[in-house]
Amino acid sequence: MTDAVLLERSGTLATITLNRPAVHNAFDDALIASLTALLADVEADESVRAVVLTGEGASFSAGADLNWMRGMAGASEEENRTDSERLAALMHRLQFLSKPTIARVNGAAYGGGVGLIACCDIAIGVFGTKFSLSEVKLGLVPAVISPYVVAAVGPRHARRLFVTGEVFDASHAQRIGLLHEVVPADELDNAVANAVALLWPGGPVAQREAKMLALAMAGQTAEEAQRVDIQNAALIARLRVSAEGQEGLQAFLEKRGPTWRS
Repeated sequence: MTDAVLLERSGTLATITLNRPAVHNAFDDALIASLTALLADVEADESVRAVVLTGEGASFSAGADLNWMRGMAGASEEENRTDSERLAALMHRLQFLSKPTIARVNGAAYGGGVGLIACCDIAIGVFGTKFSLSEVKLGLVPAVISPYVVAAVGPRHARRLFVTGEVFDASHAQRIGLLHEVVPADELDNAVANAVALLWPGGPVAQREAKMLALAMAGQTAEEAQRVDIQNAALIARLRVSAEGQEGLQAFLEKRGPTWRS
């Protein structure tokens, strides 16, 4: 694996750390590929009982990397669709991982970072953490992560957050269901350890079946999610090459307001 993603084992617990602190653990092609592959390895390792996902440094994940976004702006619709399908495959892998997953939200999460949190079974964050689904400010939508975010917070909250792109804090994230628990920064590790301890009495096969049962009862199956992922990848690809999407991306890269705000 590349250094963009780190794996630490402590007995039957696997901790995966996004390791690009200089860019707030933003996604690029390498991070997406590495994290997807690492989750597949953890999935196949029968000695792993649970997985903690966290970020190195001050942030959990800032979403899309600046250079990655620059590549999006200049890519064709088909190239953008292929790119989006890779991110969709990552979210799908995490959502349907057969092991219990805990998001250790050590700092800010934007865009795809919010998607990763929504895909985890348990999410614990620190007071003061900021979140946003700001894609509309770029003339885009949070397409690939939308099924997972909507499943976590419900359609009513998602509608507001999707159309405003507003920044919200950890207390709000807890109220809407994105986070299960919010603690002071110096208590985060203890809170995560307590959540892990709750998992050990359960049978691993029963936990896997219980997780899939909960998803199925909410109408989420791996097969249906894959169909939706393909549709959403096509949607974001179309928007990225649209006039509004191009203007939004260029405005962001040029550090100016888009024309619709003039």
